[in-house]
Amino acid sequence: MTTAIMPHRPGARALLVLVGCEARMVVRDTAGLVVPLGLPLLILLTSAGSAGNQVVADGRTALEVYVLPLVVTMVVAMIGIINMPSFLAYYRRSGILRRLAVTPLSPALVLAAQAIVSVAQTLVGITVAAGVAVLLFDARPPADVAVALGVLALTMAAMYAIGMLVAAVAPTPNSAVALGLVAFFLLGALGGMFGGRQALPDPLADLGGWLPFGAAVDAISSAWTGAAVDATALLGLGATVLLGTLVAALLFRWE
Repeated sequence: MTTAIMPHRPGARALLVLVGCEARMVVRDTAGLVVPLGLPLLILLTSAGSAGNQVVADGRTALEVYVLPLVVTMVVAMIGIINMPSFLAYYRRSGILRRLAVTPLSPALVLAAQAIVSVAQTLVGITVAAGVAVLLFDARPPADVAVALGVLALTMAAMYAIGMLVAAVAPTPNSAVALGLVAFFLLGALGGMFGGRQALPDPLADLGGWLPFGAAVDAISSAWTGAAVDATALLGLGATVLLGTLVAALLFRWE
């Protein structure tokens, strides 16, 4: 009579170890650490002085209505669309995911660890930017914190879905960065990153409101000021999550 030996599946301890490893890799990637946190903060600092003195809606300033939503969206998009895919493409290129697939340590655990670290980095960037705006430029916190957090979670899910799509189709880390940059600047341009969508032709401005960057800016702005979040923004972000995740899952390869 033989006794079946069940393979040991790694649990929370293994995930914590992987999170620590991922965090050290992110810290060592100087450009990937500094740019997503520093560039949005620089835009905030250069715009906050004048924007903080312009009251535009319901007693809220342009800093709260326009600049902060844009800065928050930039932080999420840069980490989700550019940084995260480059790490995943490196793991696939170097064969790490393929080797993990034949061990008890599932490659999915690596994806989970990378997602946790990316979310933590995103939250640090948002906290720093919002803290600077509140402490130095008298910006007020979101009028509806619960709605703002919900919109932020949906925005992160949408940007990471695009990032997973980039990681799925990029064969190398360099191509992942290149594709991520193209996607970031294209979505940002249509979403008002370079001066507002009102400067675009109407068809492009309307399209930008549906795409995740513009939808995120609109939704965060509404949540920050306490206005009802437009259904178009929510539908745009939700559709990005669903379609991006589905297509990425179909195209993603471990090797």
